[in-house]
Amino acid sequence: MKFINGITFGFMNKRGEWDRASSYESLALLKQRTQANSVILAVVAEQDTPWSTKIHYQEDWNLADEEVIKMIRYAQSLDLQVILKPMVNVSDGTWRAHINFFDHAAPVEPAWSEWFESYNKYILHYADIAEKTNVEMFVIGCELVNADRRDKEWRDLISLVRKRYTGLLTYNCDKFQEDAVTWWDALDVISSSGYYSVKIWEEELNRIEAVVKKFEKPFFFCEVGCASRTGSQYLPNDWQFDGETNLETQATFYKTMFAACKKRDWVGGFGIWDWKADIYPIEKAATDNDYAIYGKPAESIVKEYFIKWAEKDFT
Repeated sequence: MKFINGITFGFMNKRGEWDRASSYESLALLKQRTQANSVILAVVAEQDTPWSTKIHYQEDWNLADEEVIKMIRYAQSLDLQVILKPMVNVSDGTWRAHINFFDHAAPVEPAWSEWFESYNKYILHYADIAEKTNVEMFVIGCELVNADRRDKEWRDLISLVRKRYTGLLTYNCDKFQEDAVTWWDALDVISSSGYYSVKIWEEELNRIEAVVKKFEKPFFFCEVGCASRTGSQYLPNDWQFDGETNLETQATFYKTMFAACKKRDWVGGFGIWDWKADIYPIEKAATDNDYAIYGKPAESIVKEYFIKWAEKDFT
């Protein structure tokens, strides 16, 4: 696995929103301003509720296949390594980690088998696109915490994906879940969401290191980031945290995270969260309290470390 100096791009965009001149310009800015070598393209599907078994990925609001392919091609033209990441959201606002069904199926009740049947079709659809466009890595799922325990279903899906896609495969587990996934051995790369408080980075890296050594796989943080709000450095995973806009909070998070990770030679990269396709005017960066790094002090920190990692120079 090539070291991943990466940023997530295009999360939550709807049909037509990637196929705009402004979206291509935003991706070019991402490369220019951060010196990233990779982009994680986030494609989103939805299910109605946490217990729904149908995943909507071919509705008239989903990104069209052709615009996804065009964005991949454009990223490749910028010499960016592409990681394609299909994600599932719940339409009622519930976080995807809470998608859940009975472990032992019961008549009339929705079942894991029904959900995985729909989920597999969704993932295989994008696996075909990943293969067609020769992306470097494909993410088969993201933060589906309750589904993580379904070992057999994930192994079956991985087997199906490998018949369609020949690149590297990973799964983006949630924070604190790295040592709960039993099927890392079936994948090529271990990855997780690194939304850890600035107080606990060292101890969490110690815990993750044991997992990496056990499975002897490359590792990177497929997501990692912090909102620009007072206090978010202690709860970076809480996207609803109600703090005042504070750009230095975000900068502190990245300084702490990078300082801890640079001492661990097994950390193989980062997927910074995030960069918008519909980017705000740079003069509004000072009032943006979301996770985006564009035009904020955190952007300069990310660029500095990306360059250091590219040159392997931390002196």
